[in-house]
Amino acid sequence: MKKLLIVCLLLSTGFVQAQDINTLLNKAKAKIETVNDYEASAVMKTNVAFLKVPIAKVKIYFKKPNKLKLKSERGISFIPKGAVSLNLNNLTGSDKFKVIDAGTDNIKGIVVRVATLLPADKTGDVILSTVYIDEARSLILKAETTTRDNGTYALEMTYGTYAAFGLPDKLIFSFNAKDYKLPKGVTFDFDDGAAPNMPKEKDPEKRKKGKAELVFKSYTINKGVDDTIFLNK
Repeated sequence: MKKLLIVCLLLSTGFVQAQDINTLLNKAKAKIETVNDYEASAVMKTNVAFLKVPIAKVKIYFKKPNKLKLKSERGISFIPKGAVSLNLNNLTGSDKFKVIDAGTDNIKGIVVRVATLLPADKTGDVILSTVYIDEARSLILKAETTTRDNGTYALEMTYGTYAAFGLPDKLIFSFNAKDYKLPKGVTFDFDDGAAPNMPKEKDPEKRKKGKAELVFKSYTINKGVDDTIFLNK
């Protein structure tokens, strides 16, 4: 009886590993697609070695299929345009990408399935994306994207209250600051990121890195967002 149980467990484990990666993506996509629009309040902390960017309260607006806007109370934010315009809906459209099963990985103790996404449109901005899926919860925990115009950046998501909608409680952008072009008329207070009396950062690679952390305080989901919100101002 024990041998039979072990065999059944092995077969069951093998079946889970053999699940089609497209099926897993579609499960994650199904949660995300329940959200037609949202307005979110968050606190954004930006860490770029050579800039002084204060912690700010921000509003994030989303509307299907791909409208996304971030407004800072200070009127500025240091996040690559490509990262702001990126949303998980764009990453889960199997008709837009060729999906390749890249095996498994581990994120903070969670075993995840890895999918490499090759865009069908070879002329678009996205060159390659890799997503890491928590199979048990059907949630994307991490996404790495290489683009033509804004370099390579990653998103890391932590879920809680709004997991049923595929919306994170915390999101971290990591990007190459050297690839970011400042908008016209926008200036920042340049700094090396070191505290007073501390040595300046000498590692040129570290000075190229940037990170923006968004901690979401609340979401208003599927209550309607006016299109005028997304107009450039």
